[in-house]
Amino acid sequence: MADWLVGLEGTAEGARLAYGLALAAAMLHAVFGALQKGRHDPWLSRAAIDASYGVIAAPFALFVVPWPEPWMWPIFAAVFGIHVCYKLLQAMAYSRGAYTVVYPVVRGTAPLFTVIGAGILFQEHFNAVQWIGVLVLVGGIYGLALYNLRHAILGRETLGAALFLAVCTGGFVALYTTVDAYGIRATANPFTFLAWFFLIDSIFMPIVTFRRWWGLPRDQVVSLMQRGGLGACVAFASFGGIMLATRLGNVGQAAVLRETSTVFSALIGWLMLGEATGPRRVALMAMIAGGAAIVQLAA
Repeated sequence: MADWLVGLEGTAEGARLAYGLALAAAMLHAVFGALQKGRHDPWLSRAAIDASYGVIAAPFALFVVPWPEPWMWPIFAAVFGIHVCYKLLQAMAYSRGAYTVVYPVVRGTAPLFTVIGAGILFQEHFNAVQWIGVLVLVGGIYGLALYNLRHAILGRETLGAALFLAVCTGGFVALYTTVDAYGIRATANPFTFLAWFFLIDSIFMPIVTFRRWWGLPRDQVVSLMQRGGLGACVAFASFGGIMLATRLGNVGQAAVLRETSTVFSALIGWLMLGEATGPRRVALMAMIAGGAAIVQLAA
């Protein structure tokens, strides 16, 4: 499997697979965000998810994939630190603001800085038409956030802090996207990076939330762990998919496609969380999808 994937690097087939992985990651990332927000404390939800995917990743990291090359350990240390900051900021944002307000701001901030970062780190540059597509997509995402902000009822007193934290979170999304892409390209076997990433990434949140678990009713713990198991499966497909996409194809294009997750999050908010929708939100979602299409067609 690893040899087949590596063999697709730099080919048209590899680029098409990267785009498919990025779109699948977009849909699954919206599901992942909803699972973390949901009805539970977002700190505990994230801890349950992380613990679950750490348990699943451990045997693969230790006994299945080749061990990381020596130069990978500093990269893993950087990845760990960046993802810790991202998780803390995201949990604080979700604790203070409505999912359909916070999530679009996070995702709208990320692609612009990711494209810039990919240009600096990987010398991958967009043409003028592609930049127009990025601006259309980002404009649609922020438009959706503003629309949701106007109609938000709960938690308005903390929305200012939530929006600030969401912008900071988006900056760290861009940072981890580029650094993760560097990491998965630095090792011979991409599945070595993925297995060790999930194992190392699983450590922090269960430790930092340890005291919060004491005193929880048993049925709530069971519900959280069930959500954690489901979230772990989604995380493997979503985060793993986008990382593979950045190895096979253009990092900036994969990042832009992933941000169509905002469209899927709006659909989840409507279908699963009972949040209202309407023609303006549909138009903004079409704008997001249109921006992503421009980026791909102009490549």
